Amino acid sequence: MTRQTKKKKDHVVLSIDIGGSHVKILSSTGGVKKKADSGKNMSAADMVAAVKTLAEGMSYDVIAMGFPGPVADNKPIREPANLGEGWVGFDYAGAFGCPVRIVNDALMQALGSYQGGRMLFLGLGTGLGAAMIIENVAQPMEIAHLPYRKGNSYEHYVGEAYRVKKGNKKWQARVFDVVEMLTTALQPDYVVLGGGNVDELDSLPPKCRKGDNTLAFEGGFRLWNDPRLIT
Repeated sequence: MTRQTKKKKDHVVLSIDIGGSHVKILSSTGGVKKKADSGKNMSAADMVAAVKTLAEGMSYDVIAMGFPGPVADNKPIREPANLGEGWVGFDYAGAFGCPVRIVNDALMQALGSYQGGRMLFLGLGTGLGAAMIIENVAQPMEIAHLPYRKGNSYEHYVGEAYRVKKGNKKWQARVFDVVEMLTTALQPDYVVLGGGNVDELDSLPPKCRKGDNTLAFEGGFRLWNDPRLIT
């Protein structure tokens, strides 16, 4: 794990949130969020080209990137399920011409959502993203494909495909059950539910609050500029 060191002046960070439908960027200096289409054919090189086009005329020192897949030692370790190939082993810092920090996309939104203590973050979208932060120590968690019931995974029951097939009522019941199980096991002080499908919930489980997808950008800023975090 790496502890950020205190800087006299904050870095100007370009935060990149990569998803299966869009790549979105925002600068830590403010301005307007910009986005470009992604999709199943987008490679890492395509992403860099798209971001450079979106960021034309912008000035930044460093980049924070939320990647939709597992990350270790600041590198993607598996090709993303909903994008093209060429992400593993790619030289991101060389391609952008500046330092780049990469974390799992769920962890980046978790960092932006964190308000101290023990927080569990669950991202409800196409699949299930998860991360936990305990007293500023951040840990991504690949729990989506762990067995849940009837030989199927957590993601099978709380992902978008199940919601569309079974309807919101059954899907929401599964979300509540999964949150209860994980809360019992991990004992967080609070749970943040993020991701695109959180708005499909009629109510929230106990100890939960609704996240905001735009906080992924804030997580990217904190990744570089919050010296308290250990990632």
